[in-house]
Amino acid sequence: TFKGLQRADSGLPRCIGVSWIARRAKCRGAPDMKAKLAAATTWRDLDVRAREREYSPSSCIGGNYQPFVQAYAQLSREARDCTPGRLGLAYGPGAAQRLDLFVPPGEPGRAGLAPLLVFIHGGYWQELSKDDSSFAATHCVTQGFAFAALDYTLAPHASVAQMVAECCGALSWLHANAATVGIDSQRIVVAGSSAGAQLAAMTALPHAGRAPVKAVVLVSGIYELEPLVGTSINEALALTPEAARLVSPSLLPLQGFPPTVVCWGEVETAEFKRQSRDLAAQLERAGTQCESFEVAQRNHFDVILDLADPASRLGRAVAALLGAN
Repeated sequence: TFKGLQRADSGLPRCIGVSWIARRAKCRGAPDMKAKLAAATTWRDLDVRAREREYSPSSCIGGNYQPFVQAYAQLSREARDCTPGRLGLAYGPGAAQRLDLFVPPGEPGRAGLAPLLVFIHGGYWQELSKDDSSFAATHCVTQGFAFAALDYTLAPHASVAQMVAECCGALSWLHANAATVGIDSQRIVVAGSSAGAQLAAMTALPHAGRAPVKAVVLVSGIYELEPLVGTSINEALALTPEAARLVSPSLLPLQGFPPTVVCWGEVETAEFKRQSRDLAAQLERAGTQCESFEVAQRNHFDVILDLADPASRLGRAVAALLGAN
């Protein structure tokens, strides 16, 4: 096992029967920092030092998130070994504009086509790739769902706005080629983790000309980006306050947003939890069907491993979105 993780078997076939569960921990901070957070009513009440900590999710797990990155990579390799897929499909001309697609063989869906779960990875728009993002593929295919893991150009080589455009382009490609690749264009659900949740939310905004999205799954995301300005996280992103607001889903019109699941881990910073709760409340006020919940004993990095696991609440919620007509 990886350091700091426990292995738990769910009784499923070996190549999909492993989940990685972080040992339960509380997010701790210095007493003066805790006092500042308790007194804060919005992120604007926090100084740069407090924002640096609150928007560094590894601060809740001792600072070392590499075991989780290693778990993503290992579980994704195992999924690709278990589940045949079409790897490196180009959805655009850029070197990073690629996706891996896994489609269940002969599973009946609408018109014989499978519903699709598209996953957009996190990494603060600066790390990870589709190669670390196919850990849910076998769970999906076993349940009769197709699964796609997206790549996109990372900072500093692309702005967040450019990443949004690339992810929208990937969905347009999947929609246009749905019948060819064996997926149902009317049942595409987009999921994202952390920075990927921001990208997923942006793709689902009801703008004219964008490929329609049936539903959205947002896991431990950041939906207002301006708090990052002035922190080290923004060094590669180079966001200005104005640019940050333009790619902040929580600051944009949400009327017509598709049905959504919003969730986060128990072991997360107060700001990450607040952003998820605030977005869920905004979606409900805008008339969106939204299920929101905190996942016990999970942190910012391992909660996403529940994505398609039918033994988890998140996995069941995702399956309900994919299976609904």
